[in-house]
Amino acid sequence: MIRTFETMGTVASLRTITEPPLREIEAIFAAADERFSLYRPDSEASRLARGELCLANASPQMRDAYAEALDWRTDTAGAFTPHRPDGIIDLAGTVKARAIADAGGLLDASGITDWLLSVGGDVLSRGGHNDGPWSLGIVDPDDRQHLLCRVPLSPHWRAVATSGVMERGEHIWRRPADPEGARFRQVTVLAADIIIADVLATAILSGGQPMLDAALERGDIDVLTCDAEGALLVSDRMRAVITAPLC
Repeated sequence: MIRTFETMGTVASLRTITEPPLREIEAIFAAADERFSLYRPDSEASRLARGELCLANASPQMRDAYAEALDWRTDTAGAFTPHRPDGIIDLAGTVKARAIADAGGLLDASGITDWLLSVGGDVLSRGGHNDGPWSLGIVDPDDRQHLLCRVPLSPHWRAVATSGVMERGEHIWRRPADPEGARFRQVTVLAADIIIADVLATAILSGGQPMLDAALERGDIDVLTCDAEGALLVSDRMRAVITAPLC
């Protein structure tokens, strides 16, 4: 069965074999949306952005989320940041993934063994369906009706996150292009953890080739990138299991 609901300015889709605790899952996303979404003028994040609230007086949830984002800024040498160029704190790069992770924990705790949750294109899964693993298609940035490839999900590839500039334009601050390196327009990261996948997809899009090299050295992710010229780069483990040809 498939259940959908709107949240965080996008659409969430949950696929399960048995009835999920949908109301509780929706509540997780609603709480994150109400607190962190800058498109909501009544959110705590918007009050911070307008200067009506200082970070020191913000909620523990806001301060913890900001601290987590700062840790990721350090881990990515600044390629990922919780600050927009105008200085406003924007935690969208972590809070959606955190909500997805919390919803996944709730699904596991409820005893559901096979599920796939997609929120705005970011995916977290458990188990499979039809006696096989879940399979995920990665779209072509030049043609959203066409897939670059399909990959099977597994325990070490439970999470998939894609960051790009084709649908929303240059919404991510990016470092100046390295003359020797690639400038990516779409980055897909596969990992066991949705927060790792989401943050590193953004960081690689922002940081370019140096950040891609550093991320792959971690050994716990796999990556497919498309650069400004249309060239594709696929990490070795991912290339070995792709189930549709790359074009």
